[in-house]
Formats: sequence, C-alpha cells, structure tokens
Amino acid sequence: MRFALNVDHIATLRNARGEDQPDPVTAALIAEEAGVDGIVVHLREDRRHISERDVRLLRELVKTKLDLEMAATEEIIKIACDVGPELATLVPEKRKELTTEGGLNVIDNLSLIKETISELHSSDINVSLFIEPDLNQIDTAAEIDADFVEIHTGIFANAVSEVEQYDELEKIITAVTHAKKLGLEVNAGHGINYQNIKIFREVPDIDELSIGHSIIARAVFVGITEAVREMIRLINYKNTLNEGS
Repeated sequence: MRFALNVDHIATLRNARGEDQPDPVTAALIAEEAGVDGIVVHLREDRRHISERDVRLLRELVKTKLDLEMAATEEIIKIACDVGPELATLVPEKRKELTTEGGLNVIDNLSLIKETISELHSSDINVSLFIEPDLNQIDTAAEIDADFVEIHTGIFANAVSEVEQYDELEKIITAVTHAKKLGLEVNAGHGINYQNIKIFREVPDIDELSIGHSIIARAVFVGITEAVREMIRLINYKNTLNEGS
C-alpha cells in the first residue's frame, strides 16, 4: 500500500503570518527523502493555503508523484493542464469549509466532470474522483473514464460510536472491492491518523492512502522525517510480521 503526504497545512501555518516560512515545498522534499510515495496539494480557488507558486515549484522538484487536488473550474483546470501533475483529484469545494467536507457528487455534475476528465486526459494527466463509498457514484466514475477513485474516509474517522464506525467501514470495503472490479485504481483519504491506520491497512485493494493533518500535527513534536517514518512503519507493520514468520 502506497502513502502520499498532503502538505496543505504547512502552507496554512506559513500563511497565518503572511510570511514565507515554513515552506510546503521544503516539507515535501524532506518527506520524499523520508520515504513517502507521493505529495498531495489542494490548489483552492481562494488560495487559502497552497499557492500557484507552490504547485509550480513542486512540479519541478518532486521526484515521486504529484497529486493536485482541485475543483472543476476553468481557472484551476487551465493551471493543472499547464503544470502537468501525474494525478489530478477532483474534489468538491466550498468557500466556508475548513477542509473538504465530503465526496464529489459525480451523478449530479456529470457533464462538467466528464468534460473536465476529458480535458485533463488531453494533457496526459490521470484523473481521480474524491467520492463517498457509494456504488452508484463509483459506477458513474467508471462510465466517464476516471482512472482512480479516492474513497472519502472522513465519516469513518469521525464516527462517535463503534456501530457507526463499523457500518461505515463495511461501506468502504464494499466500495473499494466494487471499484477494483470495474478496473479503477483506488485511493482513500480524510481523517486517517496514527490510531486508525491499523484498520485501513487491513482493507484489501486500497492502492494508496492520502494522509495530511495527522502527520503535520505529529511533525510539530518530532519533525517531518520522523512523523513520516512512523506512519510508514505502521502501514507496513503487517508486512514486516509476515516477512519475519
């Protein structure tokens, strides 16, 4: 299972003082040295954290994979096609939300999303759709030629009871299995942390986890390198046990 680090919150900290430190580009390069499989950034319309400068520098310097989260707007699509990340992940975007609050409704925005996928494909960019673990949404994603889906795990991560958590986990597992049968690559993300990662590493067929806030929060105390390595050890824990048996 691969692991991509979202460095948006490094930019949030930088922008809090309107200065140039800490630099999310530097954080991304340190994370690559520590072993991440990719870097994720969300270029929002309001530029509340990641800037266009960040995206363009990352494109020049990232050696693993750059995943650009984005809304399907004319301005951001144009930037994505110009920059050329390996992956563009289409997400819903609201001005007042603190972070992405849920999955993209592919069915209700079919024409726009289909057109956006086609435009990104014309620039040789693979496309992922950030969606809820809903089989109808997954079917539609496959029908309009998405390459990946990223399953929203935030409801599971924020569940207040074991029953709610279990129900959501079942939905995630079913969704992941269904997407793989349709030939889609499957990522997952939102709210994944050092505690619940042990559950996600047991979910079959997830190709990659996108993790951000929990690792940046941990890095405040131990640094980016150690925070990344701790997560990698947790993701690979089962594999390590198997190799030693």
